[in-house]
Amino acid sequence: MGESPQPRGRGARVAAIVPAAGRGERLGGGTPKALRSLGGRPMLVRSVEALRRSELVTQIVVAAPPTLVEVVAQLLGRDVRVIAGGAERVDSVRRALSAIDEDISVVLVHDAARPLTPPALVDAVAAAVIAGHPAVIPVLAVADTIKEVGPDGRVIRTPPRDGLRAVQTPQGFRRDVLAAAYALRDVPVTDDAGLVEALGVPVTTVPGAHEAFKVTQPADLILAEALLARGATAADGRGEAEVCGTTDARRPG
Repeated sequence: MGESPQPRGRGARVAAIVPAAGRGERLGGGTPKALRSLGGRPMLVRSVEALRRSELVTQIVVAAPPTLVEVVAQLLGRDVRVIAGGAERVDSVRRALSAIDEDISVVLVHDAARPLTPPALVDAVAAAVIAGHPAVIPVLAVADTIKEVGPDGRVIRTPPRDGLRAVQTPQGFRRDVLAAAYALRDVPVTDDAGLVEALGVPVTTVPGAHEAFKVTQPADLILAEALLARGATAADGRGEAEVCGTTDARRPG
């Protein structure tokens, strides 16, 4: 892929895409995962608030379940553009990419199921793309030993743990890079950076945050509730918004 001008400087506009049209069956409960309650508020609302509090994000686009677009739009407010998502995550991201403003040069893709992501992590990813990196992902060192296992259940090998990283979101990209990646079809990957890697574009890492874990299983929801409760207790009168990251910040655009 040819290199086009890179988005350098504070003037670059940043959009954040949140694909939230999935059912989240592993979490159970019969409610779309993004709308499951966490500390009395939908997870999606909490995830969007982290993006709102970012200093660099200027536009947020959420891909919601097609039958719940109006409901989600009312939950999130007028400053968030809500569109109908697709059948698969890749379809939702493609639709959201076509809905962002024309002058956006940096795009973040963030999981709705990472409701405790610190705004500082959002800014760290965006800033790295603005500084000139075409693709940036937040990562954490892997604590557990990882085994590659074959279809028969037997271990094939044990990759060295030192070089392994767990990947989080938001993942950030130059707009042209992400658009080219999503023009690819039938590439079996599990995240946006995987599509970019298929283009041969280098992907840079920044330190992730333990709070940015993904709520996938019921136990994850229990952990997130506990962390919110601990944060509210630690506030000691300052309020949940200050400690747990639920205040709005003024954003241009």
